[in-house]
Amino acid sequence: MTEAWREAGTGAGGEAPEGAGPAGAPARGAVAASPLVARPLTLPRCGLTLRNRLVMVPVATAKADAAGGVTEALCEHYATRARGRHLGLVECEHHFVSPEGRANPHQASISRDSDVEGLRREAAALHDCDTPVLVQLSHAGSAASSALTGMRPIAPSERLAPGAKVGHELPRVMDAGDIGRVVEAFARAARRARLAGFDGVEVHAAHGYLLDQFFSPLTNLREDAYGGDVRGRLRITLEVVDAVRSELDGRMALSVRLGGCDYRPGGNEIEDGVRAARLLEEAGCDLVSVSGGMNYYTRIDTKEPGYFSDLSTPVRAAVGVPVVLAGGVRRIGDAERLLADGACDLVGVGRAILNNERWADVQWRRLERAHQDAGRRR
Repeated sequence: MTEAWREAGTGAGGEAPEGAGPAGAPARGAVAASPLVARPLTLPRCGLTLRNRLVMVPVATAKADAAGGVTEALCEHYATRARGRHLGLVECEHHFVSPEGRANPHQASISRDSDVEGLRREAAALHDCDTPVLVQLSHAGSAASSALTGMRPIAPSERLAPGAKVGHELPRVMDAGDIGRVVEAFARAARRARLAGFDGVEVHAAHGYLLDQFFSPLTNLREDAYGGDVRGRLRITLEVVDAVRSELDGRMALSVRLGGCDYRPGGNEIEDGVRAARLLEEAGCDLVSVSGGMNYYTRIDTKEPGYFSDLSTPVRAAVGVPVVLAGGVRRIGDAERLLADGACDLVGVGRAILNNERWADVQWRRLERAHQDAGRRR
């Protein structure tokens, strides 16, 4: 589908640039009137405006303190990458919503009311750089360990995710009470995000964590309302989205990081991810951020920039909310090509920014020079 907000972002005054293809995307080899990645985007449901199409997606830094508190090092990590004002949006790394769902030592917490003060500093570090910021909410499920949390991990079924470490303890199967408590934990985390001043939240339902464990048929063997078909396996995520939305004000964005395809035999396939994205849109999401499921955030069969585009492209065609695509993007030219090909509406960059705090500044200068050179050749 082609939404009005997509058409409005295709060129100055909403007109498609010279040489444009469908929905205003430049034809292959054509030079747009202005780079697609430089064009602003206003999220159609909540009204949050992003200055451009680059998103710093969540990547764990292990910079929280031992109790999960936000540190100055964590705040500075984000500020140094946003000071040049070349990022349209920053999504802070996964924060655990309950102690049992903690994935790693030095992971940041959003599980306690006492976390709000530190979270407020984290949000302010990005707002001081005039950059909108979301915080990612996460529960590790079976990827947690009793050695770290003091509690036996929980999961939809007594089955570990593919790739779990040898000897990792089997999780306890969640009952209805456990599911209700997890949903409530996400809702309370969203309230803390609102009190801390974030512009929105992202629900982590990818990369083998708890909500992804429910969605994947590789790890969800349930025969109740939370298993079975796509809607059943997505049920807990839809309940989380509904509960989280109830805690946000109307101006805050709600994104879901969706592990839409497992890329493993017996796992979710692309059509399952498309169906899930439609259900998430119906549930009120403002953004769908497409990524891997039980293959986590990598592909073994390709390293092509935007290596989840085989999933994001049909998802984008099926939904009327912006789609974020990350995976292997190393240069701003990669982002421009993915936008031009209609693979996404926003391009996520993770490892490249993690490894180089000046990535966005350097790449933006290259984009400006390339565009100026192209203009002189026209």
